[in-house]
Amino acid sequence: MFQAIYYKFVESPILLRIFGIAVFFIVSFGTAVHFIEPDTFPTIFEGIWWAVVTASTVGFGDFAPKTTAGRLLGIGLIFAGAGFLSAYFINLAAAAVTSQNALREGKAAYENKNHLIIVGWNERTKEIIDHLQTFSISRHIVLIDDSLRTNPYSEKIVHFIQGIPHRDEILQKANLKNAASALITSDPNKNEMYADMNSILTLVAMKGSSPSLYCIVEILTNDQVINAERAGADEVIQTNKHASAVMLNSIHQEGASTALTHLLDPLNGGLLKTMAPEPDWVHMSFGELAINLLKERVILMGIQRAENTMINPPLAVQILSSDRLLVIKH
Repeated sequence: MFQAIYYKFVESPILLRIFGIAVFFIVSFGTAVHFIEPDTFPTIFEGIWWAVVTASTVGFGDFAPKTTAGRLLGIGLIFAGAGFLSAYFINLAAAAVTSQNALREGKAAYENKNHLIIVGWNERTKEIIDHLQTFSISRHIVLIDDSLRTNPYSEKIVHFIQGIPHRDEILQKANLKNAASALITSDPNKNEMYADMNSILTLVAMKGSSPSLYCIVEILTNDQVINAERAGADEVIQTNKHASAVMLNSIHQEGASTALTHLLDPLNGGLLKTMAPEPDWVHMSFGELAINLLKERVILMGIQRAENTMINPPLAVQILSSDRLLVIKH
């Protein structure tokens, strides 16, 4: 039994061990001084009080041993107890500094749930994080990146993890299995094909660890879109394709890019959403539903039906229960 207690004590954290030894000395010396000088220390508690004050080098002077034996006991307590108490507070401060450095340098694991994991640090990531902070209900963000050495944000906003995102130990640090969703951005420092390969590799690692995790992945080349979908991507963002579409609109209509940016900017009230039709809307025409939604300050833009997306379809098209409505709303 004593051997089992000893092994548990040895295996416990160093702060707990030092604190335990200091408490042992304080209780032992406080009890001993009560029996050595019962007149000066009428109760064990008063002896322990004297031991705490002496070991912490505060020295109130309300209790003090008067006999030689009691004073020798006090000397022993100062050498033993004070040393362990000092060591405890020094290690406590060092642990706090180490923990803070680990958070700043991306070495600490994330322990909360329902967070958003963002892979890759770039200008797009910065814009996303900045915008998310403006929402009334913001989800905590875990940023995984191999190029950064310190957290670019406060730990209250972003929990930074430094490392290669497709490694299991890094995903475990990010508490992947308890995350709500993940966004994998493309590395701007690599060529497009190599960047897509890394994004898909990270996607495979995430889906392998947590198949139910909702994953959004940024893909730059058209050829890799199918591979991202095969790897389990719930959404594929084709950045180059979207940028090309905006540029084409600007070629045909000057100022179109500015209009589109304002239209889709969440800070401008343009939050693009998909929503399921309510039972009363089924079999209504697109035109009729669009007028009804405008009364609620919701703009109906199109319909997602199976694999097809119809933007501004004919007004007579009927709404089906399986449709997803493409709207802009607050």
